Amino acid sequence: AADTAEAADTAEAAEQDGGPDEFDSKAEEEAALWAEDSPVGAGLTNIKLADHNFDPGGFAEGAKGAYEMIVDAFAAGNRDALRPLLSDQVFDNFVGAMDEREDQGHSLETKIVAISAAEIVEAELKGKVAEVTVKFVSEMVSVSRDEDGEMLPDQPVGTREVTDIWTFARDTRNRDPNWQLIETHGEN
Repeated sequence: AADTAEAADTAEAAEQDGGPDEFDSKAEEEAALWAEDSPVGAGLTNIKLADHNFDPGGFAEGAKGAYEMIVDAFAAGNRDALRPLLSDQVFDNFVGAMDEREDQGHSLETKIVAISAAEIVEAELKGKVAEVTVKFVSEMVSVSRDEDGEMLPDQPVGTREVTDIWTFARDTRNRDPNWQLIETHGEN
């Protein structure tokens, strides 16, 4: 009787958590990422061997959060928020672009409407440094304004789809669980 009650409680908990189908589809997605014949899967496996706490699903969710924070901080010109999230080279590139924008008296307003995809497309362990590349597909609105607050000419109006491919890195020997953005580029 205790086993029956426990099974009923488990079934009820599964229904409240989105049901077993949701769990199965997530497990299938993760299994596809870890497939032995996949270069991404091999890279993820090597990273997991070096860092037992690494979880691709958790990483992808964290990468989405980092993407939003970085895009927002860049638009706001918030160097302090960007510094811990970016490698030195990427930070210098971002600061250069922000300095140029500010020197011209321009401002940038950006709002991410939605992130429709955050897909791990590459994963590699280089020595003890894990590198994971994520393809983000987002819907965003960006407006550049001049020193008078007027919208600069020749800008796309409204929401547009943006594809960014970003590479994050982390030294697996480091106790700090945070990753840094080390490379950015568009889809093309």
